[in-house]
Amino acid sequence: MTNTVIITGASQGIGRATALLFARHQYEVVLAARQADRLEATAAEIRELGQEAIAIPTDVTDPLQVQDMIQKAIAHFGRVDVLINNAGIFCLGPVEAFSLDDWHKIIDTNLWGYIHTINAILPYFLERGQGTIVNVSSIGGIEPIPYHVPYTASKYAVTGLTRSLHAELAPKNIHVGGVYPSFISTQLMERAIFRGGSEETAQARTELVGKAIQTPVLEKPEDVAKSIWTVVKDKRPDVVVGSANFWKAAYQLTPSLMQTLVRRVFGLEERSK
Repeated sequence: MTNTVIITGASQGIGRATALLFARHQYEVVLAARQADRLEATAAEIRELGQEAIAIPTDVTDPLQVQDMIQKAIAHFGRVDVLINNAGIFCLGPVEAFSLDDWHKIIDTNLWGYIHTINAILPYFLERGQGTIVNVSSIGGIEPIPYHVPYTASKYAVTGLTRSLHAELAPKNIHVGGVYPSFISTQLMERAIFRGGSEETAQARTELVGKAIQTPVLEKPEDVAKSIWTVVKDKRPDVVVGSANFWKAAYQLTPSLMQTLVRRVFGLEERSK
């Protein structure tokens, strides 16, 4: 019988690349995100590969929409084998510049979005006695990154969520693993939140990241998708993606130096003083 995967944030970037990769590995695919037109476009690509796909517009910050999406997925395919949590919001700026509304938007998507899907599907996996959950975290969920505090806080929480779930659920034949990329050449700008002491500084940060994600040396969404596949195929608890291994090693060897360097890159107010 064909396996089925649910992917959140599946309309573009890492989610889209992951959906296409799993389809090539003969998975049926459930695509969840907010943009219905993009979901349908990705679903059409999957069908061209000879696999079935359904697009279910879903805001993962709404637990009722998530519950409905999970139920529709199970009803349509008769089974779900893998859940991949990928939906997220990036941010950059000094911590004092983020409003409580900013904090809620970031954590509601990056953390609660994952909790909502896991809470909805876990009873089904426990009843089946098997299942796989993959959470896309970040190098910011392993090492502290200045000027990313709300994002890093959410990703540290995702890392803790992932590792504690792995420790608890492994004996129940439910595999939980995490994927940890660094900057990826993808469309993170659409939902990113940039803040600064002035509009000019916030715009400078926007332009800085916009240029950075176009750098040819950065990993691509397909690289993260391959790491997600590795977690599923090989039952790996953690996969650090590409250049994130360098940042992890550098932070562990020289944490003060790395934090100073990152502050100089992203702390535009400090550089101007």
